[in-house]
Amino acid sequence: MKQEIEVLLVEDNASDAEMTIRALKKNNLCNKLLHLKDGAEALDFIFAEGEYSGRQVESILKVILLDLKMPKVSGIEVLRRIKTDERTRKIPVVVLTSSKEDPDIQACYALGVNSYVVKPVDFNEFQKAISELGLFWMIINQPPQ
Repeated sequence: MKQEIEVLLVEDNASDAEMTIRALKKNNLCNKLLHLKDGAEALDFIFAEGEYSGRQVESILKVILLDLKMPKVSGIEVLRRIKTDERTRKIPVVVLTSSKEDPDIQACYALGVNSYVVKPVDFNEFQKAISELGLFWMIINQPPQ
């Protein structure tokens, strides 16, 4: 991988992923974004396994945007693996999901999620929410080095 990835988008819904990427690009916030479509692929990338075995696990992402309801490995399991591994624990994880279910919210915060955002249904509200998320996590937030 030539350039270092700063944003990892883990989203199985193609239209949600496209809208997210478009909103971030519109505000010049995602030059170094990687979109993965399921939790298993995300874990391979994050922990430098499988096709990503040449990657450094220690190269910290600025943020992971993580859907909960995904094939193969759920977002909650991906979050659990990230937050229980010393090498990846400090990576900010934003759950970006359609689930307003309290058990999901409780589980994510218990595991150490940095933010839990319910995807707005309205297109314009979705674009606005993603732009604000991107601005905060890419520009305003000061991540650990």
